Amino acid sequence: MSDRLSGKRIFITGAAAGIGYAIADACAQEGASLCLADRDGEGVSQLAETLADKGCHVLAVSCDITDRPSVEAAVSRARDALGPLTTLINNAGMNVFHEPLSMPEEAWQRCLSVDLEGAWHCSRAVLPDLLHHGGGAIVNIASTHAFSIIRGCFPYPVAKHGLIGLTRALGIEYAAQGVRVNAIAPGYIATPAVEAHWQTFADPAAARANIESLLPPGRMGCPREVAMTAVFLASDEAPFINASCLTIDGGRSVLYHD
Repeated sequence: MSDRLSGKRIFITGAAAGIGYAIADACAQEGASLCLADRDGEGVSQLAETLADKGCHVLAVSCDITDRPSVEAAVSRARDALGPLTTLINNAGMNVFHEPLSMPEEAWQRCLSVDLEGAWHCSRAVLPDLLHHGGGAIVNIASTHAFSIIRGCFPYPVAKHGLIGLTRALGIEYAAQGVRVNAIAPGYIATPAVEAHWQTFADPAAARANIESLLPPGRMGCPREVAMTAVFLASDEAPFINASCLTIDGGRSVLYHD
């Protein structure tokens, strides 16, 4: 365990699996105290036990980020257990992909409430701690859908474009008070959810190989690579990075293609 995040008290949403799990593990290894929040209370409890056995000061809470009282209760528990929070990592999210006119109304509501409004609920709950502390960091996990549009993926990119707007607006609003707000835009990352997606194809290996052939490194990213970027933005190593978005896609988003 190192000390890059020593003294940091971090609230992480969507921590039970995938990128959130990797972020929690990386932050624990770097010396942070953690509150792990997820709708999957059992999942984050199991992760918390694992990290506690490794010496991490950690709390697990069941939390629905679409429900403001649930968020406020979870943040209050974190504050009581760890002390005033210094860092928020808004990782929780969900893929919602539809053709716009055939999309059910509830799909629009669910996507925006999870992928955008949930991040605002958490930011609103944690910001008072950061301001009272004299500064801190918020890291929003966005997506390359935040600046690239793929047909059939509506309304997910709408929410992720909004998350970048939230990142920039809050970053500028509170910069003078020492609060940094940044985003990370992952591309294809080999999470359990993505791995499960390949299994929906008749030939999962071919489907994965087809996607990997489109990526300049010839492979997908791994959750750990996103996690270490979150560690960097949460640390004191990035004091002048604010209202920005770091892309983790192997260069795919800048590659020319017809």
